[in-house]
Amino acid sequence: MRARTTLVGATALLLAAAMAGPAFAAGTATGARSTDTHAAARRAIQAAVRAGVPGVTATAEDAHGTWSATAGVGDTGTDKPRSTADRYRVGSITKTFVSTVLLQLEAEGRLSLDDTVDRWLPGVVRGNGHDGRTVTVRRLLNHTSGIFNYTADEDFGRTYFLKDGFLRHRYDTVTPLDLVAIAMKHEPDFAPGTSWNYSNTNYVLAGMVIEKVTGHSYANEITRRILRPLHLTATSLPGTRVTVPRPSSRAYSKLALTATGPTYDVTTLNPSIASSAGEMISDSADLDRFYSALLGGKLLPPRQLKEMKTTVKSQIPNAGYGLGLIDTTLNCGVHVWGHDGGIHGSASTAVTTADGSHSLALNFNGDWVGDTAAVTEAEFCGK
Repeated sequence: MRARTTLVGATALLLAAAMAGPAFAAGTATGARSTDTHAAARRAIQAAVRAGVPGVTATAEDAHGTWSATAGVGDTGTDKPRSTADRYRVGSITKTFVSTVLLQLEAEGRLSLDDTVDRWLPGVVRGNGHDGRTVTVRRLLNHTSGIFNYTADEDFGRTYFLKDGFLRHRYDTVTPLDLVAIAMKHEPDFAPGTSWNYSNTNYVLAGMVIEKVTGHSYANEITRRILRPLHLTATSLPGTRVTVPRPSSRAYSKLALTATGPTYDVTTLNPSIASSAGEMISDSADLDRFYSALLGGKLLPPRQLKEMKTTVKSQIPNAGYGLGLIDTTLNCGVHVWGHDGGIHGSASTAVTTADGSHSLALNFNGDWVGDTAAVTEAEFCGK
């Protein structure tokens, strides 16, 4: 899985490293198996820090136990190391949670994935060729709607992702309708169902559909249906809260389209710019537990899980996109299911095997360098 599945898009994760990072690494494990079985993953984490990522935290779980490791620092000013218990902004990993709630609602007979967006949000998707009467909920979830991606709007990028705009507007509150309105200023990418393009607008709308169907915010529904039953106590939906709960590390960005220049602390920001496309905060252990439960059939009935795992051809290398869930074929032939997430100063990946028996979640606290996919390859392929 690659950076095109993140909220930030072009301003994160696509840039080459220019400097090596600080050196710190640790690993712990519980269960019967030696940590040597995770040696490749540990090397990949350390390589990311040498390439310039400030710090990495990762946790893997399988039948043999739990393994956690860190490398680099969580605070470049104090050299405080990252913690395996760090909470961090997970960006577009939020999308799997949103999709899970909508599939639960389908299982309850409260909506159909083939309902049009206009049925639930009449008149919201209109303008410059967009028409919510021709877009289904399913096409929102698998990114075949053709709806323009609001984070690709140049003014939005300058305002919220590049240095001058971000430093002025990092604490602004925007509403889901504001974000959809940005997308409606542009023509659709294609006619619904005729192609694929990753669009954060799809999941802003998905969150709005949840609220319309249930009468409650998507945040409340995720909390009630997923976080509490799975005891995901490190996971939260901050809304407009600008801080990350402790324990946590600082988050860093170049706030530019190059890997050179100064680095900025971007830890505090108003995540309403991400909304239901990417606002969540979690830690690696919670993400492992969530994806393991999801793929293990604990959150959805078999029919809905099958729908979630039905993929369409995407632009993500070696991957198909389901309903908020990505099926990636690793170089060794292993399939992992999960999602990437990117937001200012934070790059994350969470994946698990098809039966939920082997999971990995990790985070880089820098957004201009590094490849989380290399750690995934190392963990599941051993090299």
